[in-house]
Amino acid sequence: MSLIQATIRDTKSKGQVNSLRNSGQVPGVIYGGENTNEKISISKKEVKNLIGKDNFLSNVISINLDGKEQKVLPRDIAFDTISDEPIHIDFLRIIDGAKIILEIPVKFINNELSPGLKRGGVLNIVRRKVELKCPTENIPTELVVDLDGLDIGSSIKISSIKLSENVTPTIQGRDFVIATVAAPTVVKEPEKPAEGSEEEAAAESAETTAQEGEEKAPGEAEKGDGDKTKKEEVKSPSDKK
Repeated sequence: MSLIQATIRDTKSKGQVNSLRNSGQVPGVIYGGENTNEKISISKKEVKNLIGKDNFLSNVISINLDGKEQKVLPRDIAFDTISDEPIHIDFLRIIDGAKIILEIPVKFINNELSPGLKRGGVLNIVRRKVELKCPTENIPTELVVDLDGLDIGSSIKISSIKLSENVTPTIQGRDFVIATVAAPTVVKEPEKPAEGSEEEAAAESAETTAQEGEEKAPGEAEKGDGDKTKKEEVKSPSDKK
């Protein structure tokens, strides 16, 4: 569990809050339970270290506030729209016996031991996070899915994951899917025509046309001779009589 240092702040105006930020501090609030809200400030370096850790918003941390430690859960963080620097952070007090709804990330292990993935299958992740209702004293940092032995066509459902005591999914009444091992998708490209085939087809077509033209030439000459003979018969003396 991470331990960070915090200080009570007594800022009452926007100008005082901005001055706090300019000094390298991030304002924040601790709320929840029967105690009143506490205004705090944390060094920007500490906040960035928290953000850089896996599962930041589902990890319980301990805050040392003026010598007194208390367990809290990060609930929200605001960033500057221009610089993208953290400018405010909220923490929820951990109260024993209470329950909280959180999105817990899913972690997949033993990918190399999955026969389906070895044969080219694809891990199709349906849910990267699962919303759970958890006791504040028993919050899982992640849900682990073991892919060892899973073949193509396998389906990992929420019932396949071992949850801690009193931890339940918010989705009730169905065994929903977390991920599947799907068959590989192969896209077959259309076959390309062999090089030169189009040129060869054009050459063959031109040759055929030339041959047809040569075959028709004698016929056309005969037709012309026939016409001439007919005209000569019209002019014969016997017809004039």
